[in-house]
Amino acid sequence: MTEPELKTTPFYEEHLKNAAKIVPFAGFKMPIQYPAGIVSEVLNVRTTAGLFDVSHMGEIEIRGKQAADFVNFIVTNDVSNLPDKGVLYTAMCYPGGGIVDDLLVYRLENYFLLVVNASNIEKDFSWITENSAGFDVEIANKSDETAQLALQGPVSEKIMQNIADIDYGSLGFYQSARTEIENVPVIISRTGYTGEDGFEIYSPADRSTFLWQKILDAGEKFSACPVGLAARDILRLEMCYCLYGNDISKDTTPLEAGLGWVVKLEKQDFVGKKVLLDQKQNGVDRRLVHFVMNGKGVARKGFAIHSAGEVVGEVTSGAYSPILDKSVGMGYVKTGHHKINSRIDIDVRSKLFEAVIVKPPFYKNATHK
Repeated sequence: MTEPELKTTPFYEEHLKNAAKIVPFAGFKMPIQYPAGIVSEVLNVRTTAGLFDVSHMGEIEIRGKQAADFVNFIVTNDVSNLPDKGVLYTAMCYPGGGIVDDLLVYRLENYFLLVVNASNIEKDFSWITENSAGFDVEIANKSDETAQLALQGPVSEKIMQNIADIDYGSLGFYQSARTEIENVPVIISRTGYTGEDGFEIYSPADRSTFLWQKILDAGEKFSACPVGLAARDILRLEMCYCLYGNDISKDTTPLEAGLGWVVKLEKQDFVGKKVLLDQKQNGVDRRLVHFVMNGKGVARKGFAIHSAGEVVGEVTSGAYSPILDKSVGMGYVKTGHHKINSRIDIDVRSKLFEAVIVKPPFYKNATHK
């Protein structure tokens, strides 16, 4: 069977110019790191700013008279009160409560923009389309037509002030604005996946290449640098943000994952509500926990979690955090073993390493507004 050809983003040539190490990821050729190295990239984002190519993410538009009702039906959060240009984090579930994807919902003038994970684009589009029967909506997959960059770090606003003329003082966390950069229409939102102040910039894929260098040039005096997928994964883990395919999947529910804050059971019917309501009333059998390793071992996905000699769960994400100088991780454990300050042991290649369950996030000094 012939493997499908990998796609490239509008900024692929820029990654090559910056000597990025390219790897296959979610059907794309993506930069995993640059010559400065993963640790340097992580620290740069925490102290100044870093630029990510996230054009592999998917963008799906929902239009029509019943767009709001339909979006509310397929996601767990409530978009009823989402203001114009507001942004919402949510989950999208199967009837059994398992997670189809986690995503951002933008309310833009007369339509909704759903930003989904790269590996789930086709699956999500099919799922959304299949569940639209009875709703007066139009659904369009705009992923191939859309470029997306993310500038993240405490000086991001200072850099963006030289890129686009908008009122950053009034652009709050999880809000967006429309403007133009060199006559190219863009949507800029104060969102991100690192915990730092920052912006995600959406633009037409065929007119966006210049944006990469323009942002880096504006960020040069702050030592802003390109950042790859490896550093992005550490940054999101330091903030305890879930990664689809690791920490959440079709086999986990939002309540098991600690995402109950994006499940609005009081709103009208939505896909998965019945099971989630039952879990809310009767409890869940397992919980996602966040732990810090006490020794030198590094937890990885799939490693067993022990408690008092019993296997009680499994690691879903783990890495060394350069800003904390500790190894941290996330994983599911049986309910009852999930309490803060509980000691657990991680089986790292047949050797047990002590860890302690802590309150998230691991990194407490993030600058997001």
